Amino acid sequence: MSHRPRSGLYAVSSALLAMSRHLEVRDVLKTIVASARELLDAEYAALGVPDDHGGFAQFVVDGVSDEQWKAIGPLPRQHGILASMLHGAKPERIADVREDPRFEGWPEAHPDMSDFLGLPVRDGDETIAALFLANKRCPRPQGGCGFTEEDEELLSILAQHAAIALTNARLYERSRELTIAEERSRLAHELHDAVSQKLFSLRLTAQAAAALIDRAPGRAKEELQQVAALAAEATDELRAAVVELRPAALDEDGLVATLRTQVQVLDRAHSARVAFSSFGVRALPAAQEEALLRVAQEALHNALRHSGARRVEVTLHRRGPCAVLRVADDGSGFDPGETRRAGRHLGLVSMRDRASGVGGSLTVESAPGKGTTIEMEVPGG
Repeated sequence: MSHRPRSGLYAVSSALLAMSRHLEVRDVLKTIVASARELLDAEYAALGVPDDHGGFAQFVVDGVSDEQWKAIGPLPRQHGILASMLHGAKPERIADVREDPRFEGWPEAHPDMSDFLGLPVRDGDETIAALFLANKRCPRPQGGCGFTEEDEELLSILAQHAAIALTNARLYERSRELTIAEERSRLAHELHDAVSQKLFSLRLTAQAAAALIDRAPGRAKEELQQVAALAAEATDELRAAVVELRPAALDEDGLVATLRTQVQVLDRAHSARVAFSSFGVRALPAAQEEALLRVAQEALHNALRHSGARRVEVTLHRRGPCAVLRVADDGSGFDPGETRRAGRHLGLVSMRDRASGVGGSLTVESAPGKGTTIEMEVPGG
């Protein structure tokens, strides 16, 4: 590496920093592939994560257009040279992959490749992925130069750190899955308690109305009106729970669109007016977006179920280098000084934990009869 130590070390450092910025597995895979291709100045790069059925659970490419990738067809199988990367521990550096005895051809739309460099990405003794590069971009005065031993060393360094980044991303996603499972369990418990109580009251009131209908029609009518009110409340409880249980489409739609959709549903489901506005907020890391969404849901839950609010306003905007979520209602309010009782009742402790868990902060402004404003601020946006 003596002829280019500065550029080589800088490129490796840039690649490693890029990988460390992402927590989603798919983002990490894309960054690894793009970094490897740029680092070794290759025309094409790919990374495959094996499944348990002779194929690839995920296969990410760089240097191939979306249209070309669609035309190539189904994901490749684990055979030929690809299999050697997954079942062996050594790199493969080949002058012309088309002349290798293991080469089995490729689909018609597949780009033509010659020089090849591939190696496994390993976590201890386990091969968790395979990284491939093709077509070294360099002057070819006598037919080609191909990948060098130095390229192989650089890619090996990258692969070691790629294994760490990929393992961390998997652990992060597993942690998110566990958090979602805990949320669903909590919501199921709340749903059971709230709706069961409403249905029990509904049954007793209906029985009372039936008993009174002949001897006291006026009182029976009042009981039936109460039945209608209890049925409406039970419906609201169910609708609110369905909104919370529905998987948030953050990956596809982003935080702004997801919040807007949920607010629109709640506005239709409740008598209170629920409004949403957003301005100036860019996409945030996944963990921050999920935390903001969950805090918004909890604050909306409090405002619509407990405060008696007639209007709730949700805003998401930039404030300097930060993104700010604000949920304000005109309901009954409470005394923030009674921290223990209010915090337990309204979920303020969990909201503060969510905010601090992503490097943010949560403030609560309220007073009896004056409504409540909950504001969460996170860096970025």
